[in-house]
Amino acid sequence: MSFNSSSNQRNPVLLIHGITDTIAKFNVMTAYLRQLGWEVHSINLIPNTGWIGLDQLAQQVADYIEKTFHPSQPIDLIGFSMGGLVTRYYLQRLGGINRVQRYINISAPNNGTLLAYGLPFKGVMQMRPDSQFLQELNNDSVELLEKINCTILWTPFDLMIVPPESSRMPVGKEIILPVLVHAWMVSDKKALEVVADALLEPLKNF
Repeated sequence: MSFNSSSNQRNPVLLIHGITDTIAKFNVMTAYLRQLGWEVHSINLIPNTGWIGLDQLAQQVADYIEKTFHPSQPIDLIGFSMGGLVTRYYLQRLGGINRVQRYINISAPNNGTLLAYGLPFKGVMQMRPDSQFLQELNNDSVELLEKINCTILWTPFDLMIVPPESSRMPVGKEIILPVLVHAWMVSDKKALEVVADALLEPLKNF
């Protein structure tokens, strides 16, 4: 790993958390990345319960980016769990694909999770494997996400993303880590190293 490489620009990084989480979920990752020289941002999605649609939460991400960063400032984006779908919607439907240069999707229900059948909330229902939301999002995910640096990170031991393979996507670089708990995917030492590596990868050339 070459964390101190001067040939790669460190963009500001925005972290988006999962269901029932807050920015505190990223305390370890934030400290780790800041120590390595990144400017790190995160926001609390409100509400964080899945009560409202993921598309509405994605608008909160879009609003934060518009208010916080200069229009010409590229950013890197990380979405964990439900935040992975929120960030994908921002990228694929709200113009984020034109702002984000590197995208890291961590243990997200990219193809749904069976646990989402447990609650009738709009955002939770959108995470069901057969949801129209996911079907539409997955229709052009490859076409859009292949335009940027994209890393998909997941664990086969995930008990929140059921089945765990639902995190997989046919785009970008896939990295599978033997992390035992879903929540540890944003604090595990190896996962943090993978994230830092992905944030330093040279940008795609078109």
